[in-house]
This record gives sequence, C-alpha cells and structure tokens, in this order.
Amino acid sequence: MVSLRVTYAWHRPLMAMAFVCMALLLVSGVGLLLDGRTINGESIWLKPAKFALSIAVYNTSLAWLLHLTHRWRRTAWWLGTLIAVVGVAEMGAIIIQAARGRMSHFNAATPLDSMLYGVMGVMITTLWVATLGIAVLLMRQRVRERSTTWAIRIGVGIALLGMGVGPLMTQPTPEQANALAGGGSDVIGAHTVGLPDGGPGLPVVGWSTVAGDLRVGHFVGMHGLQVMVLLALLLVALSSRSPRFADDDVRCRLVAVAGALYLGLTGLTVWQALRGQPVVAPDALTLAAAGGLVVLAVLGAVWAVRVSSVPTDREEQACGSSSISTTSSTRGAASIRP
Repeated sequence: MVSLRVTYAWHRPLMAMAFVCMALLLVSGVGLLLDGRTINGESIWLKPAKFALSIAVYNTSLAWLLHLTHRWRRTAWWLGTLIAVVGVAEMGAIIIQAARGRMSHFNAATPLDSMLYGVMGVMITTLWVATLGIAVLLMRQRVRERSTTWAIRIGVGIALLGMGVGPLMTQPTPEQANALAGGGSDVIGAHTVGLPDGGPGLPVVGWSTVAGDLRVGHFVGMHGLQVMVLLALLLVALSSRSPRFADDDVRCRLVAVAGALYLGLTGLTVWQALRGQPVVAPDALTLAAAGGLVVLAVLGAVWAVRVSSVPTDREEQACGSSSISTTSSTRGAASIRP
C-alpha cells in the first residue's frame, strides 16, 4: 500500500491540489446536505463536488505518471505545476459561484459572472496545452514496460480529445443565438443538445435522459488516461498468473486494441450527443455502431493473444523495440523537484 508521504512526493503541487480537492469534496458534501438552493434542478453544490473529485483523480494520475519520467523531468515538473495552478483557479471560480448561488458555466448575466466564466475558459485552454506538452514528452521516452508506456501514451491522447469536447458546449444554441441577435442573452452555451439544460437527468452525473448531452463524451474521453493505465497494470498483474500475459508483446497488442475501442466509444458518445440523442436511449444506428465496435474489439483481442510472439517490423514500430532495457524506466522513481 502506497503511503500518503510517498504519493505526495510524486509531484508536490499536483498532489497538494488533489488533497485540497478532496477537502472541497467534503465541503461540497456538507453543502449538498444542508443547502437547499438549486440551479437547473440540481443542488448548487453538485457541480463543485463533481469537479473536485474529477480533478483529484486526474491530478493523482498525472502525478504518478510524471514521477516515472526520466527525460526532460524539469519541463515535466513545470507542466504539472501549471496544471495544478489551473486546478486552483478553476475550482476557486466554481466554489465562488456556488456560494453565490449562481451558474458557474455559460453564465453571462452580470460582468462578474461573465468574468469568472471567462477565467475558466482560459484555464481549460491552458490545461489542454499543458497536457499536450506532457503528451509530447511521453512520446519521446519509455517510462515502464512497453505495454504500460503505450497505454499511457494512448490514454493521454484520448484525454486530450475528451477535453476537446468542451468547446462544443460553449457554442450558443439556436435559441441563444436568436437572443444574442436581439440584444443579448444571460446564458451562452449548454451541456445538452436539442433541449435546454435543466431537464431530467441521471443521478449524480446529471446527464440528460431526454436530450443529447456532451458531458458524456467529455467525461469518457477525459478519464481515458486512468482507464488505459489501470488496464495496463491489470495485464502486468496477470502476467504472473498466466503465461500468455507474461509476454509483453501480447500485452502491448491488447492495449492497442483496448485503446482503439475506447477511442471509438468516446467518438460514439459525442456523435450520439450531437444528434440530440440521450445516452440512455440509443437508436438503432447508435446500437449498430456500438455493436460493430464490440465485434471489432473481440476480433482484435483474439488476434492479440493468438498471433505469433515474434513481432513484425510494423509491430515493432507501433509498440517499440523489445530490446530496450527497463533500467531507464526505474530511474524515474524518485520524486520530481524543480
């Protein structure tokens, strides 16, 4: 079991912000119980709780990842620190708006509301750019086994795409565009497609059950990093129990198949939302696309475990040469310091 002292040493700014977010999650939980104010049918403290949990998970994953790097570690440390600062600013704006009983997103009702929303927009853009920088660094080095290294690379790439769904929510809806043309609108942008925000939704996450909801693809994509890393670590754990998984070439191919499946799932949820279709009520076309993904994933998994362990030139290019020593990956176990 990893101690808090060890995890804190992974990357101090990121982990400090993760611990702050866990404290804010508790504060938001108290608000959920004691504060009856609502926005669009939801408690004003639900959004701070969801963002606090999401940022805590993301920062912890990123801190663990950065402590494994062994090249350009100072650059990686500063990129991680920038992401931690972004988290502080974003959570600060969300908490302020919750305390005021105001919408934190899409709110242009007053100059202060508009300013805070603008700050969050700048922070999200900064987060995306910093994550892109980390992705570039990771593409140039191997941090653990090839399968884990590629799981991290694929996961970061999917996370970037998931973050890229955010700007789709900031576009004015047709009704808002008409209001803007007529003199102004207090709300610019929406989570849902086809109906205004605030309708029936799933418990906790609030995803619409009557319209398309871009938050689904945003969430699925953003947390692709955690899913891919957990899969890689699970495969490594299984390697001691199954001779088949002991071969890192097999694990690397399985990671590639899982990454393609997860990328397809992310794209599918965004496509479904853009067609105004609720995630809980897929039509025949969506089900057919999902079924196709499942069939391709099964075929890919069969190929991954049954193909010869001798890699082809193309596989070596995709997963990296198996002759690379794992010694370099262990050199990144020390904590990152500027």
